[in-house]
Amino acid sequence: MAKFKEKAIQWFFFLNGVFVVIVLLGIFALLIFTSIPAFKEIDLREFLFSKNWNPTSYVRPSYGIVSMLISTFMVTLGALLIAVPLGIGTAAYLSDVATSRVREIAKPIIEILAGIPSVVMGFLGIVLVGPLIAKIFNLHNGLNALNGSILLAVMALPTIISLSEDALKSVPQSYQQASLALGASHWQTLIRVKIPAALSGIIAACMLGMGRAIGETMTVLMATGCAPAMPRGFLDSVRTLTSTIAIELGEVPYNTTHYYALFGIGLVLFVITFIVNMASDIILHKYERKR
Repeated sequence: MAKFKEKAIQWFFFLNGVFVVIVLLGIFALLIFTSIPAFKEIDLREFLFSKNWNPTSYVRPSYGIVSMLISTFMVTLGALLIAVPLGIGTAAYLSDVATSRVREIAKPIIEILAGIPSVVMGFLGIVLVGPLIAKIFNLHNGLNALNGSILLAVMALPTIISLSEDALKSVPQSYQQASLALGASHWQTLIRVKIPAALSGIIAACMLGMGRAIGETMTVLMATGCAPAMPRGFLDSVRTLTSTIAIELGEVPYNTTHYYALFGIGLVLFVITFIVNMASDIILHKYERKR
């Protein structure tokens, strides 16, 4: 009976893993087969390398996603520039400096950030962050890439902090003891020993935070202005891949080139996020093997 239960549990987890893989492949296949009709009408080079996205033009519809790709990576890069230093610094503080009492208070607060709905973050971007940016930089409005970057940084922080703290705590105590025994200060040990030893895990945490930022929809839809033009800087309005799908899919006529082109954008976004998550998983596993 015990062997039967063990076998049943083993098959249960195995089937769950297989089911997840099948769902992932099903999503990928759906995006591919729904995108194919678009590329019968749209030149793939135009789709991937053109800057103009104007599928409703009566003269000649254009389906270039370069401006959206640049907008997506611009907002993501801005978010990482803010979130990575803050996240690693907070993780280092929680793992090596903070008292147990401070850690008990800070950890739930950080985890609450992960539970804030993206529409609430977008609302805060409109009524709080946007007017502040407009006032500082003397703009007509603050709905731009900088606004989206700040909000995405806040949303990526819980992932970066939690995983980076786990990586720092996983560094063997012998490293820290050896460093202190050689005369290094606590600060030098943290900066020159623990963080380099946990670097693979920290990089994986940052890449997962990057995946979180790339896939965000509602926040960037509300807070970045959704202008499809090529952005020139962080103070310009931008439209990301996710916000384009969200704002246009509900209005586009079914079974049209425009409709299928949006699935093409979804396929590009799927591939980008898949590569980012796979890279972070590879780095994390390499880190675990080194431990």
